[in-house]
Amino acid sequence: MKRYITFITILLCAIGNAQNINEALRYSSENLQGTARFQAMGGAFGALGGDLSALNINPAGSAVFNNSLFTISGTSYNVDNETNYFGTMSGTKTNNLELNQIGGAFVFRSTDQNSDWQKFSLAFNYDVVNNFDNEFRASGNSTQGIDNYFLNYAQGTPFGSILLQEGEFLEDAYLDIGASQGFSDQQAFLGYYGGLLDPLNDDDANTDYVSNASYSSVNQDFIRRTTGYNSKFTLNMGSQFKENIYLGASLNFHNILYTRYDQFTENGYDSDSEIQNTTFDSFLDTEGNGFSFNLGAIAKLNDYLRLGASYQSPTWYRLNEDFSQRINSDLADSDINFINFNIINVFETYTVKTPSKLTGSLAMVFAKNGLLSFDYGFQDFSNTELRPTSDPSFQTVNSQIASDLGSVSTFRLGGEYRIQQVSLRAGYRFEQSPYANGNTIGDLNAISGGIGYNFGGSRLDFAISRSQQDIDERLFDAGLTTPATIDRINTNATLTYTINF
Repeated sequence: MKRYITFITILLCAIGNAQNINEALRYSSENLQGTARFQAMGGAFGALGGDLSALNINPAGSAVFNNSLFTISGTSYNVDNETNYFGTMSGTKTNNLELNQIGGAFVFRSTDQNSDWQKFSLAFNYDVVNNFDNEFRASGNSTQGIDNYFLNYAQGTPFGSILLQEGEFLEDAYLDIGASQGFSDQQAFLGYYGGLLDPLNDDDANTDYVSNASYSSVNQDFIRRTTGYNSKFTLNMGSQFKENIYLGASLNFHNILYTRYDQFTENGYDSDSEIQNTTFDSFLDTEGNGFSFNLGAIAKLNDYLRLGASYQSPTWYRLNEDFSQRINSDLADSDINFINFNIINVFETYTVKTPSKLTGSLAMVFAKNGLLSFDYGFQDFSNTELRPTSDPSFQTVNSQIASDLGSVSTFRLGGEYRIQQVSLRAGYRFEQSPYANGNTIGDLNAISGGIGYNFGGSRLDFAISRSQQDIDERLFDAGLTTPATIDRINTNATLTYTINF
């Protein structure tokens, strides 16, 4: 009977929001993905077009196609994290293989010889714009224990509001407190029944708490595993006006799947401490979809120079999340294991609005010998917003976003040199940190290269790209303030096949 009641509670549970600035950044950023040619040239395609993944930069690129085509790509993702946590180094590597791009374009030439509109194009494309498969480990000796996390939420909370009611099961109280009182009181409840803290006195009105753990420093081991992706399905229309103007527009439909599993272990307390071991794990599952649109144009100034300009609208994501936790320690309540990953908090649906993006591009085309291309992109991440803005918790997060995040400039440079049927490619990408301090997330630097072979009616392309970025990752949102510093290197190898028809 107990399991049945708990299951019903899971379906009805909706707790206060615990989303933060990390949620906004995760879905506001798009990594360099797509076809092998696009990746090999650093994504610098705003003034070039002629590639399905280039539609993500400038939708006018579909009008550059001379014929209809179909393209499919697969990528091997490799993430290497080197983590420094209180002077202790830990390394983790993640590898996976996915079909990351598939799409096609249909080109229709005008049959009216007097018309200024020479051709029209319709295109569709699916791209994985961000792969979330990742893992990092932080191990070290810290002066801040996990008790600080729970004390941070507990201080100021009336003791009586987190106590079990007569005949109430522990897991039901955990869900009920989250639903009626919010995330902060729920964490205070976990800290108390998990044995990490006690009230200063047993009065129901008490709002002061003390730790049950005794230590000068503790050994901590933290593992975070994430999986999922942010994908984009694009419907595009382009047209060529006279000889030199290309115009295009796209509707983009986004899909998000994201899971995060955190595993935390702490020991090394003083020998006389009542607590000698603590574990605290959590699991977050996010699903959602979004919408955006792109507008763009490309102008051929002469046989050599091309200019491109595009606007990418904000993306409006509608997200659903559920969250579960488990805790244990030497002083935990005997029934604490009933609070586990089967006891699920369901957050209310919320919206993330990402910032719009402007891109300006310049390309030099040397007939059939090759080309050079440059893109400059601008986004103001301080305009990112969690909604509804009337929610007090979202108002706090949005204020933090406005103060902590800033404008981001992105530079992309790519080149291609052709030797008969063989094309040699290289690219460079630089992206500023979205944080105004430039430290929480560092600047991103990436290099890439590749080769392609044109069979006449089809083409095979291969690319390798490598990006590096330093990230300060806080293990918890409150209490434990010292971050783990991660040197993250992403290496992608992509193979693309294109057939013309």
